[in-house]
Amino acid sequence: MQDGSMQIRVDIRVPVGVPMPELVEFVKRCEDAGFYGVGIHDHHHSGRDTYMALALAASSTGRICLYPATSNTVTRHPLVLAALANSLEEVAPGRTLLTLAPGFLSVESAGKRRAPREKLRKDTTTVRRLLAGETVYSSGTPVRLRNRPERPPPVLLTASGPRLLELAGEVADGALMLVGLHPDSVAAARERLAAGANRSGSDSEKLREIFIVPVGVGAREEVREWPRRWFREGQRWLEYPSRSNLHWLKAAGIELPEELDPKSISDDLADRICDALGLFGEPEYCAERLMRAQEEAGVEHVFLFPAHTFQTGYEMPGAEVETFGRVIGPRLAG
Repeated sequence: MQDGSMQIRVDIRVPVGVPMPELVEFVKRCEDAGFYGVGIHDHHHSGRDTYMALALAASSTGRICLYPATSNTVTRHPLVLAALANSLEEVAPGRTLLTLAPGFLSVESAGKRRAPREKLRKDTTTVRRLLAGETVYSSGTPVRLRNRPERPPPVLLTASGPRLLELAGEVADGALMLVGLHPDSVAAARERLAAGANRSGSDSEKLREIFIVPVGVGAREEVREWPRRWFREGQRWLEYPSRSNLHWLKAAGIELPEELDPKSISDDLADRICDALGLFGEPEYCAERLMRAQEEAGVEHVFLFPAHTFQTGYEMPGAEVETFGRVIGPRLAG
């Protein structure tokens, strides 16, 4: 899938924010811009199905990796998820993967609670076993996929907290993780992954790592405002999707008060937060920050997560795609 010219594999989050035909055209733009992959969020309340979007996009592209970012096992049964993953792999062999999580907005919008860790452990194991051709039992009934992929696509857990990272190391093929780019944060996250792998007797060196990287491209005085904002009422942007962001900032040497008023964050502190969490600045700076993350922390695969609020979460990242194709991608390619 990767042509080898770009040292760091770069994916981007694409919301189901436009009708399906337009969404497919947008994914094609991402491929033309040089992205390695596209993750489309799995939000049922949008009225559009992520897997249908992925299948249509797979039929219209030839190189780019495609996956849901992210599905949950509350609103989608493990058997359904395994069948969807197999179907997508049949459409785009070798360029798909599955990401699972406890659930956030999709679960919330359905009036459900997020999956407890034990349920996620069981469901992730079930999906992987089904994709491997094994028989599993659901309420005493044997379940098996009549058709399965020759090479099962990787199943990753999306994790922003230490305990979910350990679970990813224990039962998944890796993690799509939001831990920042600071070398100390990355090292602490890898320790959690390794702890989970050791618990299950698997090899932590074989785990796939994709780092979720918040992105705000623009003048520094503008993008440094993100740490001072609210994602929605009662939830600071710094705590989206969870308060675990504060844990990784602490690992990076940035300890913030529990009841911090975001508006009280100074320019200097905002700059430090932005640099530890992701890419915030002019396009050239963002490219340099990625290369620094590779050099300092061995980061090889990232998932760009355009900074947004609850109200702007469905806006298509057209500016980010254009900027990547014009500046960041060529700069990474040397």
